[in-house]
Amino acid sequence: MGISMTKKRLSLRARIVINMILLVLVASVLIAAVTIYQYREEAKDYHKERLERKEKAIKQSIDFVIRETTYPVTTENIPLIFKDEIFDIDAIHSLQINLYDLDGQLLKSSKRSIQRDTIQNCLNAEILNTLSNTLEHRYVVKNKEAGQTFQSSYSYITDEKFKTLAILNLPYLENDDFLNKELKEFLMRLAYAYLVLILVAIIFAYFISKFITKSLKTISDKMNETRLEKRNKKIQIESSSEEIDALVNAYNSMIDQLEASAVVLATNEREQAWREMAKQVAHEIKNPLTPMRLTVQSFQRKFDPEDENIHQKVDEYSDTLIQQIDTMSSIASAFSNFAKMPAQKSENLNVVHVVKLALDIFNEHYIEFYSEAEEIIAKFDRTQLIRVVTNLVKNGIQAIADDSENPKIEVRVFSNGDNVNITIEDNGSGIAEDTKSKIFEPKFTTKSSGMGLGLAMVKNIVETYNGSITFTTQLGKGTIFTVSFPKNQMLPSQ
Repeated sequence: MGISMTKKRLSLRARIVINMILLVLVASVLIAAVTIYQYREEAKDYHKERLERKEKAIKQSIDFVIRETTYPVTTENIPLIFKDEIFDIDAIHSLQINLYDLDGQLLKSSKRSIQRDTIQNCLNAEILNTLSNTLEHRYVVKNKEAGQTFQSSYSYITDEKFKTLAILNLPYLENDDFLNKELKEFLMRLAYAYLVLILVAIIFAYFISKFITKSLKTISDKMNETRLEKRNKKIQIESSSEEIDALVNAYNSMIDQLEASAVVLATNEREQAWREMAKQVAHEIKNPLTPMRLTVQSFQRKFDPEDENIHQKVDEYSDTLIQQIDTMSSIASAFSNFAKMPAQKSENLNVVHVVKLALDIFNEHYIEFYSEAEEIIAKFDRTQLIRVVTNLVKNGIQAIADDSENPKIEVRVFSNGDNVNITIEDNGSGIAEDTKSKIFEPKFTTKSSGMGLGLAMVKNIVETYNGSITFTTQLGKGTIFTVSFPKNQMLPSQ
């Protein structure tokens, strides 16, 4: 699925066309959104100002009625003062009028009594408190019913001496039909305009992309034909684009450098192969030489002709030296065939015994060995297994600081189903986070000396026997390497 998707990636021409269309669509959506927002804000301001104008005009009519009335101007006489006049004011301004006393009780309404069931007969405390406590003595309530928006304003009406007589309530319905019609017509015109603009953008993008991709295709074809082992032709192309000219010049310069490097590369490859082989063999020979030297020195210090066990000790020292000499002999015999170095065999081994033998060459007192059984049989190359163990133990010794108070290396052998596991645990410095991914790479080393091939070779040996090597580590606490391989297996044909 991933491969097919990669093959079907969009071309540059298609991307240019799609981006042009997306640009126009995004612009149209943004403009439409801004337009709708602007229309709504204008409608909100329009209804707010219209209600204020209506309220001002109605108050002027109310003031005129109060001045001309023959009744005493009191709150109780409001129903008499506006007995018929309230209907005239409603008819003039086309707005329902409700008058309440200062306690919120309905006094008079221009709405016919047969329809009064929807009118509030008593105002709630919130309205009364807001009216009395605000500076402008005005309160507007906004709510929605059956998909329509209503505003309802409340304010005081006063007599000629500015004494508060009653509360004026004006219910106002926000009718947006006209504004919505205008908005719909504008959006339709905008859609037609952007449809034409999209067509123009597609045509424009097609010709622009064709001009750009023509030159790029020529360069791409030449690059696909470029080979290290043959003489490559330079690109000759006429282009008015500065960027395309820079790309062509960079390619032609690369061709010149490629031809100059080809001969040097061929020579260096052969030399590098021999250098790597020499480093690898030198590293592997050096491994057994150090323990051999330590074994001989130990024999010199401890040699006592009068010791009754002298013959047994000589045999042990001899076995250790012979084992390491066999290892070097195996490496030397395989030097002529680098791909098979060292030769691999598959023989039935007692892994416990071989690991013990590999540890005998080390004189460090802090190396401890544990095994769940005296005998664990598996198919492996004896020499290769010794190399794996000695490399990992040596790696653990080097990880422990010289001034460490309690150095310790624990080597364990145990069965895990059909596999044999060998763990080498040290309490050294651990492996830093930035070097974990490189630890098994050839030539990688954090030490001041050595070629850094030990762990890479161990990994190669273990994987040859269908096994695996992993590690866990903590900085300042130590590292555990775990080698696991099947007890019974078939090696690749040699």
